[in-house]
Amino acid sequence: MKRWWMALWLIGYGVIKTEAQFYFYNDRYYAGNFVLEAGCSGGMINSLTDLGGRKGNGSRFLKDLNWSVSRPSYSVFLTGLFKEIFGVRIEFTTGKITSYDSLLKSPLSDLTQRYGRNLGFRSDITEIQLTSEFYPFSFKQFRENKISFWSAYILAGIGYFWFNPQASLNGAWYDLKPLRLEGQGFSEYSTHKTYQLQQINIPVGFGIKYELSACINTRFEIIHRLLFTDYLDDVSTVYIDPGLFDKYLSADQAELAKQLYCRIRNLPPGSNIQAGTARGDYKHNDAFFTIQLKISWVFREKIK
Repeated sequence: MKRWWMALWLIGYGVIKTEAQFYFYNDRYYAGNFVLEAGCSGGMINSLTDLGGRKGNGSRFLKDLNWSVSRPSYSVFLTGLFKEIFGVRIEFTTGKITSYDSLLKSPLSDLTQRYGRNLGFRSDITEIQLTSEFYPFSFKQFRENKISFWSAYILAGIGYFWFNPQASLNGAWYDLKPLRLEGQGFSEYSTHKTYQLQQINIPVGFGIKYELSACINTRFEIIHRLLFTDYLDDVSTVYIDPGLFDKYLSADQAELAKQLYCRIRNLPPGSNIQAGTARGDYKHNDAFFTIQLKISWVFREKIK
């Protein structure tokens, strides 16, 4: 008797497991519990740093975002999706960020602030990220011969990115980190630590997915990166004594650093800004984000 119960249990378990693993998407494909999705993206990238922004004294987050410095960004990704509810994705993204104080028009007489500061930068961004996707709800259209549907999702994870801030002088671009324009690593400025050009970030965002067919998806997605550095633009703390560049840098580097560390408009020739004057805002880290359209192929099993 026990053997019969065991046999029935095994048969029932097998049926349940099979039905859980495969259900019909349409008359050509199974949906399946787990599917792989691979695709590519194109869109824009922008940053929130100490430089540029919108006119006035500056505000936090999107209130200080200047859309005119948005630049193209591209990515490729691979996602594993479980039951259309939870996914894990690996993605590679590249782009270039830039901003400059000359975007602003300041009514203030203090030319050390924003527009008068007259600094600018650019940096290539390369990133690899591992994120999880969660679909809290979906809007499906169960109509004959029309299986396409909309679904919204949120995402979060961990990323690793490369950057390299540069500034332009006399038509040429120079890497800023080696020049240590805020005294990074100088004994006189022990709190100004040297930053790394490869760092961890925290990507968070949301998206909307639309299934064009059983195997083709499109997405609209916004991902914001929380950073652990304020040196995405090489600006964070204060102006330093320019005489220290000769102490710590080579002659060529010191000459270049003296021209790039302070570019205040209308500063009298031969004069220097007072050491300790604010150059950036060290209280808030920098950030960057992407807005992209994605297209992808879903690998589904065909019905035989």
